[in-house]
Amino acid sequence: MRRINRGLLSSQLEEELLRYIQEHPLMVGEKLPNEFELAEKFGTGRSTVREAVKSLASKGVLEVRQGSGTFVISPSTLDEDPLRLARYDDKLQLALELFDVRLMIEPEIAALAAVNATDDDIREIVRLCDEVEALYLSGKNHVRKDIEFHKKIAECSRNRVVKELVPLIVSAVFMFANVTHRLLLKETIETHRAVTEAISRHDQAGARCAMVMHLTYNRQMIIRMIEGGRK
Repeated sequence: MRRINRGLLSSQLEEELLRYIQEHPLMVGEKLPNEFELAEKFGTGRSTVREAVKSLASKGVLEVRQGSGTFVISPSTLDEDPLRLARYDDKLQLALELFDVRLMIEPEIAALAAVNATDDDIREIVRLCDEVEALYLSGKNHVRKDIEFHKKIAECSRNRVVKELVPLIVSAVFMFANVTHRLLLKETIETHRAVTEAISRHDQAGARCAMVMHLTYNRQMIIRMIEGGRK
């Protein structure tokens, strides 16, 4: 029983510690308070702190340097920033470059999905499209479901190399959501639906074109934001 409780405490502290890093905020390269200070701050034991730090280190948030202390290497976990793009300061330019890369690969992924998606796959894509739309329209956070939608399309390509490119798509969706703050609600819903319908029809060219349209809307928004910042 003790082990279970300790595990729960460690998990809870991990969440609190990540929130502390993000809200304080502690910048990349900044040193975390020592183990004793963290235990005092969060009202827990040093062993629990040690476990939480170890877990965040395994997720790419912290780095423990022997003799120096514990340092922040990313404000988000690998799930949210698998390519470690948070270290770049110019987020708009980075978002633009991500879309340039996505335009190189994601329309072809959608085209492959249109060819290879099974009936079960199509039902799942439709479900995810509906859920993203519902969350978007209700003003709730749609980002994780949006990522699931794009990941499912990538999975339906049935290409093992594409599977390795999914972290790029994940990073791009997070990045775009963070810099645009729901500015393309109508366009996102319409183009998601167009991609979904094309894949459902096994329309290879249609899926490719719909994905180009989806990404182009997003890319144009980033360009407008960059140009607006330069005026």
